[in-house]
Amino acid sequence: MTVLPEVLPDGLLAPRYDGLALSSVLPGAAGALGLDLTTTTGTSSLRARADLGLPAADRVCVVLVDGLGHANLTERAGHAPFLRSLLGTSRVLTSSFPSTTAAAIGTFGTGTSPGRTGMLGYTQRDTVSGRLANMVSWDGAADPRDLQQEPPVLERLAEAGVEVSSVGPARFAGSGMTVAALRGARYLAAESIADRVDTVAFELTAPGIVYLYWGDVDKAGHHHGWRSRQWGDALSDLDRELGRLARSLPHGTLLIVTADHGMVDVDRSKRWDVAKTPELGRGVDLVGGEPRAVHVYARPDQASSVAARWSSVLGDDAIVALREDAVAAGWFGPVADHVLPAIGDVVVAMRGRATVVDSRTQTAASLQLVGVHGSLTRTEMQVPLLVTTT
Repeated sequence: MTVLPEVLPDGLLAPRYDGLALSSVLPGAAGALGLDLTTTTGTSSLRARADLGLPAADRVCVVLVDGLGHANLTERAGHAPFLRSLLGTSRVLTSSFPSTTAAAIGTFGTGTSPGRTGMLGYTQRDTVSGRLANMVSWDGAADPRDLQQEPPVLERLAEAGVEVSSVGPARFAGSGMTVAALRGARYLAAESIADRVDTVAFELTAPGIVYLYWGDVDKAGHHHGWRSRQWGDALSDLDRELGRLARSLPHGTLLIVTADHGMVDVDRSKRWDVAKTPELGRGVDLVGGEPRAVHVYARPDQASSVAARWSSVLGDDAIVALREDAVAAGWFGPVADHVLPAIGDVVVAMRGRATVVDSRTQTAASLQLVGVHGSLTRTEMQVPLLVTTT
């Protein structure tokens, strides 16, 4: 049984893995550098460049701002005069499902889809151990090169002779996610946004491509909500430094700013805890994913009845689908055979601002998050593509 509708309800948006999609950004940047690459799912770098409207350049900086959804940015644009100045000519991209960092960074880094990368959410079942693996910390996960078998775009650029650098916090150097999705770049550690901007500006005194990651906007949203003063302050700090970056880069450098996902603030009156809701726990071995996009791993031959119970309990606050139906609907994009068993037997996408948690496996701090993401709402799925040439 499945309750996946043939057409998604208003306000929900199916993921895209070609055209105006997050997966097109790095292939498009490769196309702007003049390289003709094709991903394993058929995305052409030259076609991606055309789809995104990117000019040719011999220097490219790609900035990914964690959690800076298109709707979030446009509503709070008063805090971001530099980014606001680019909105008039911007494009809106569609992220992956789940609309969360682990899945989106895999999609972004390879130009493919979660169904190919095997990076399916915040947590997922490890197909060897049978236990939950964390795809951000990589705790409990397989070797990143074994789990994620798609060639990253940055690696392919480096193999083609392009100077490729990645700028981010020291703790991400050699991390599971970096190796899985962004390997191939020379990693340059810098902690503050000002130091990262300085590092990028220095690196692009010569031709090449630099990737810059910034996570504090997402962090502020998780802890305080995206409409909070703290979120606005984090956006202002970022905007000031990105404006300085644009002024510091050599003439003719292509600067691309995008994001992995947007964010919604939780409605605590619409939160279900699997540990305290017997009907959600019946027939279930593990609950993975995240509060907005849940992988439910059912006991043998229990998937249909689990899907029916989850649909009954959650009602209009969720879209509930069996794995095969979510795959057929394209939620995870093309799916490789080795990835299929890691997808939940039942996949749940929350609507509105509702969430599902499991206090047996989630930390107390994670249960208190204000801002969340992962589902199919436009606020979570749509991210900006802001482009300027210095």
